[in-house]
Amino acid sequence: MKEKGRIFVWSLFDFANTAFSVIIVTVVFSKYFSNYVAYGNHSLWGIAVSISMIAAALLSPPLGAIADFSRNRKRFLLLFTLISIICTALMFFVKQGDVLLGFTLFVLANIGFEGGLVFYDAFLPNITEKKNYGRVSGYGFAMGYLGALAILLIAMAVLPSSTSPNYYFYVRLMFAIAALFFLIFAAPIFLFIKEPESGEYTRVSLLKKGMSRSAHTFKSIFIKKEYPAIARFLIAFFIYNDAIITIIAFAAIFMSNVLKMSDNEIILFFVVMQSSAILGSVVFGIIADHIGPKNTIGITLVIWIAVVVGAFFVNSVSQFYVVGLLAGVSIGSSQSSSRSLMALLTPKEREAEFFGFYDGLCGKASAIIGPFIYGMISDLSNDRFACLAMGAFFLIGLILLRNVRVDKNNSQIVT
Repeated sequence: MKEKGRIFVWSLFDFANTAFSVIIVTVVFSKYFSNYVAYGNHSLWGIAVSISMIAAALLSPPLGAIADFSRNRKRFLLLFTLISIICTALMFFVKQGDVLLGFTLFVLANIGFEGGLVFYDAFLPNITEKKNYGRVSGYGFAMGYLGALAILLIAMAVLPSSTSPNYYFYVRLMFAIAALFFLIFAAPIFLFIKEPESGEYTRVSLLKKGMSRSAHTFKSIFIKKEYPAIARFLIAFFIYNDAIITIIAFAAIFMSNVLKMSDNEIILFFVVMQSSAILGSVVFGIIADHIGPKNTIGITLVIWIAVVVGAFFVNSVSQFYVVGLLAGVSIGSSQSSSRSLMALLTPKEREAEFFGFYDGLCGKASAIIGPFIYGMISDLSNDRFACLAMGAFFLIGLILLRNVRVDKNNSQIVT
């Protein structure tokens, strides 16, 4: 298969797995589980998100080592993908009161989703040249946005009015459709992409190597303080990314409980928000080239603070659209600028090692505290105060980010 064909097939996996992240994590199952299955207990949803992300974070080092050195990347990718797809499909059988079943299926499905990404990313060097990594990675993100729009439009067509007598049947049917969507569009990567060539290690040595690598990276950054700018940035990233992930996980619940928006209204909102996210990624990508990624992240964090404050005071759906558009603009730009700043600060000879730590432990594990705090505050007071509390995460992240020092050309660390 030619390079363009390999790139397209590889990026289809991003198109496919967005069905899980959108329908299960963000838009439909989150609200269904929290409001209906768990009888309005929001803290349980927050705990489920936290546990699944902790597990994914702990698995990332050994999985990363397997991805680097094993000849079985496709097998492991298939295993984690099937775990996510099967558990998502089984959510069809989760009904009111089936808290343990819904909780367990989501945790396993999310671990499968996050674990699979480690192996999916590892295919990138096998499908294109090194000089094209950034561009091809961008194609994957673009396909992900298209997949999100596609599954949201399907959801709009499937879900009836909340007053329909069969309403919850169609909600549960949507979980099966998301699983089928994931399965169909993920299949080509297993059929047409060849297994990357790499060295071989035993399973024991892979596990040891993964944990040893992670411990070595942690010690270099935080104990020996060999890279103070990276250490400061990762702490800031850990905090503000926690809030971003929390807002994504609870957005549909907020819209349903505070603004009484129907499923179709929520889905339409996310369609619009996806469009603003694409625009924000492009516009702030240009801005970052002129003022640097650190300053760009600072701007997006200020916008995020405005978002949570606005959400606290919002009284109508039209007002919330303004808040949502700002969030959409910020979500893609804050994540892309964070990755750019990490690339800027990381020494060339340790890119793979440091990015594994950034994406794995700092990226996934950052979703530990925020969802739990949001759920607890929501249960004790309401969603407005829970959302406002996320502003503290953005403010702390912004303050810590100011101590990350780079030179005026954004090309060399100043320690």
